[in-house]
Amino acid sequence: MDREILRLAVPALGALVAEPLFLLADSAMVGHLGAEPLAGLGIASAVLQTIVGLMVFLAYGTTPAVARRLGAGDERGAMAAGVDGLWLALGLGVALAAAGWFSAPALVSAFGAGPAVADAASAYLTVSMLGLPAMLLVYAATGLLRGLQDTRTPLAVAVAGFAGNIVLNFVFIYALGLGVVGSAIGTVIAQWGMVVVYLVMVVRHARRVGASLAPRHAGIRASAGAGGWLFVRTASLRAAILLAVFVATQLGATQLAAFQVTMTVFNTLAFALDALAIAAQALIGRSLGASDLPAARAILGRCLQWGVLAGVALGAVTAALSPVLGHVFTGDAAVVAALPAPLALVGLGAPLAGFVFVLDGVLIGAGDARYLAWTGLVNAAAFVPLAMLVLFLSPADAAGLAWLAAAFALGYIGARAVTLGLRSRGTTWMVAGASR
Repeated sequence: MDREILRLAVPALGALVAEPLFLLADSAMVGHLGAEPLAGLGIASAVLQTIVGLMVFLAYGTTPAVARRLGAGDERGAMAAGVDGLWLALGLGVALAAAGWFSAPALVSAFGAGPAVADAASAYLTVSMLGLPAMLLVYAATGLLRGLQDTRTPLAVAVAGFAGNIVLNFVFIYALGLGVVGSAIGTVIAQWGMVVVYLVMVVRHARRVGASLAPRHAGIRASAGAGGWLFVRTASLRAAILLAVFVATQLGATQLAAFQVTMTVFNTLAFALDALAIAAQALIGRSLGASDLPAARAILGRCLQWGVLAGVALGAVTAALSPVLGHVFTGDAAVVAALPAPLALVGLGAPLAGFVFVLDGVLIGAGDARYLAWTGLVNAAAFVPLAMLVLFLSPADAAGLAWLAAAFALGYIGARAVTLGLRSRGTTWMVAGASR
């Protein structure tokens, strides 16, 4: 079981960091064009990350649907479920890209940036909308392959896409002199290149098992139904994060900058722990599809052990480095001075986060999306009074930031631990068969 978990989790970790690396490469190259293009990229990236982040259900919904049918011995049905996810991703991608193309200037203007920054952001965002369907297709194809218990291929495609993105950006930004627009063009081409590779593999798999590539309206509706609940679950997570950022903003510019660093560290830990959650999704879905409930319970227990132990290890490193880690991110003395306490609290909460992320993956793999959606709203509601207490009672200094970090890393994540833990102790989530 350990080998199975690591076989899926380790490559998944590499694929998870691909999207941040795309943005990092863009930032590094655009940064040499000047402050205004870089600021414009920051605004455009924030919009793109929000849109794409809310669509992650295309991966998380496809994985259990495919894995269940695979576990039931129905490879053709598994591929059909994956193809349904691809068609849903294409439809959503085209619709969102069309809307984003025309609304890009309005979306950028909401940030209140100056004319030069707004122009750069609008230009980048408008071109990037051409790649939005590709981003969503990559999500769905990744979910399909994870459901087939293959996380190595998404890693290989992500690495190739990242390398191609760097080369293309250099050519379009510098060799052709297209500036920030060139960065967007290079990234769009790299994203569609990844889609081509995925589609070739999907066609091969489909032909091997005799699955149709035509859209099935019933299958697409089923994918959309499960995805809708996962969308609500993801939206609740984003709402909690946005509320935390709002509170940090009210604490002052220094605290906001320090909170940005704190969340960057938290998100880095989340990538590592999410790799275990992805392994849990695939393995739980396969076991329930095979109607092997004892195996599903055993996978739950072992993945939880891995998640908590990984959280302890990562948290210990984070806490130990908290006094000096700020120097990696900034040279501002005030920001550095504000970071040790919140970073230590993130480290303290890492084992709890490991517990939560693994259980989240288990319930996603089981197709328990409705429970995740409703309790996601409950968890977000539980975080609101904690955030408001920090806002109204904490001072606008390092102490206030520490309380905010505690409210998020221990309070909000703790609420998720309670709702997920209660569900996992029972058997309601363990629905056997090829579909839930």
